Order: sequence, then structure tokens, then C-alpha cells
Amino acid sequence: MPSLPRFTSFLYTRAIWRRFALTRFVGALALTALSLVVGVGGFMWVEGYSLLEAFYMTMITVSTVGFGEIRPMSPAGRLFVSLYIFFNLLMLAYLLSVLTTYIFDGGLRTMFAMLRNDQEIRALRQHIIVCGFGRNGRKAYHELRANGAQVVIVEQSEELVKDATEGTGEAIMAVFGDATLDETLRAAGVERARALITALPKDADNVFVALTARELSPGITIVARASLKSSEPKLLRAGADSVVMPDEIGGSHMANLIMRPEVIRFLDMISGLGPNKLRLEELSSSELRPELRSLSIRELDVRSRTGATVIGLKHQGGDFTVSPPADLVPAPGDVLLFLGTDAQILTLLQLFRAG
Repeated sequence: MPSLPRFTSFLYTRAIWRRFALTRFVGALALTALSLVVGVGGFMWVEGYSLLEAFYMTMITVSTVGFGEIRPMSPAGRLFVSLYIFFNLLMLAYLLSVLTTYIFDGGLRTMFAMLRNDQEIRALRQHIIVCGFGRNGRKAYHELRANGAQVVIVEQSEELVKDATEGTGEAIMAVFGDATLDETLRAAGVERARALITALPKDADNVFVALTARELSPGITIVARASLKSSEPKLLRAGADSVVMPDEIGGSHMANLIMRPEVIRFLDMISGLGPNKLRLEELSSSELRPELRSLSIRELDVRSRTGATVIGLKHQGGDFTVSPPADLVPAPGDVLLFLGTDAQILTLLQLFRAG
């Protein structure tokens, strides 16, 4: 018996779920209902039975229990019964094949898995939605998961997700459907999500996703991918908070590898591409432990206590201060930026972040 693949921990939208998971069950039920209607109608028309008599003859014929006829049938009635029995044998074979598939080939378990995951995604709060599971969407997904975020994928191609996760044993929550549609984003929990990344191949689709997500969830943070420079203002007008152009970033990266190779290698360490990975982290003043909120950067003594370094401070007004002075006291609404290894950042969060 084939086992349920581990990568199939996906969440289907309701429309897709009904279409694929229940199609054969609905078809079998429809055939059963049709058989009963044809039987009752046929007996009433061919033999002149009353409704109750026709229903009785239909039920004993369908169930093949072998009870006798109400009265002897005409030749036309016997021909009708013969054809009717043959039709019901075909219907029974189809019904058995449906039940066998769902019981023995894992279809029933798949349905229960989808229902369970549907409940899981309904319970998500402050998660992140990634629309598109191509190169950029996949990279964003893995980076988010590495940082402990709960992520829901929105992708039309089930095969794309299957190929990307096959052999990894990774369980992914995904909604298979068109990300530009309201019902698809609602199935992914856009009203409860804190952020959305749209990395679809076409800029026009990303514009629609940003517009739809902004309408459904006005407070959500939206990051959009763009291929053309001319698409950037359109995405911003549609509701995106930030627009990223991977091709432009890639070209700049290659040029800097020639002109400033050591700077790029250091940036690779920060982005997790180098052998010695570094990590950037941020903490707002409100996230600090209450007893630390009135202390200056010198008094926080981050470097000696954790090994991490304070590399910047974002003021509430939006301005940045790089390498802030040691005597600076973060004001309410300010955000401190830190740089360190994973172990150093973990120590930092344990010592400085409020429980």
C-alpha cells in the first residue's frame, strides 16, 4: 500500500479540495441518485406501477436481495429490468473502485490530512504568506523558516512544490490556487497574516496580488518582486511597502565582486551564504526588558555580555544612525540593530528581550 508522501502536508483551497478530493465521491453519489430516479421512473412508465410499488421494485433490484416481483412483468418490463441491472452493476463497480482508492491508496488519509491542515492554517496568526514558489519565493521561504517564522505558500503548480521538497522530508503548508484571487488569499489567512511576499514571474500578477492583499488586509506588510524598473511605481501604488528587483541586485552584486570583493564576502556572511555565517537582528526599545529601557548603549554593554555588536539605530521618525554613540539612550519607538553569530544573537535575545 503506497504511503502518504511526506511532502503532501499541504493545504488546498476549498474550491480545489472539492474539485479533486471529492469529485469521485460526488460522482458516485450522483450516479446512485440517478439510478434510483431512473428505476422509479422506468417502473412507473413501463409497468404502470404506483410510486410506492416502483420504489419497492427499484430498491430490491438495486440491492439484489432476490425478493419476488409484485406481479408478473411484461416483455418490455423484463427488458427494462435487464438493462437496469446491467447499469447498476457498472455503477457498483465504479463505487467500489472509488472506495478502494480512498481506503487502500491513501486518498482517504489525504483528505483527512487536508482537513487537519485546513484547521492548522485557520489557527495561524501573524504568519507570513509567500506567493510563488520559484527561485525567489523558495529562497524567501527557506530564509523565513530558518528564522522561525510560520509560512504559508500560495502556488498554482502542485508539481513545483513537490519537486522542490521531494526527498527533504519537509512539511509545507500551501494553498494551491491563483494568488491574484480573493478566495485564494483568504484561504491562506491574509487577514491574519503580518506580511506577504509576492514573487510571481509576471509583474502584472504581482501588482494584482499587492492590490488584493492591501484591500483584504490594510495593515499587512507587502514585499513585491519586479522584473522591470517601470513596474516599481505601479507596485508601490498598488499597496506594496517595498519592491525588490532580483536582476538588478544580481548585476550590482557581480560588479561589486570585482571592485570590492572583501565587502561582498562580508555581506555574503551576513546573508548566510559564506562559510562563517553572521546574523542581523533588531530589537525595538519596547521589546527590551523593562529595567534596560532607560540605559544608554554603553550601559547595555552588549559587546562584552553577548559578543554581538550594535551597528545601527533607527529612530522613531525614520532616520538611521550608523554606529550610534555609546552615550545614546534609545528613545521610545527606536529600534536597535545588532550583528553577530547565531550563538551571539541567541544570547542577546535571551538576556535583553522581555519574556
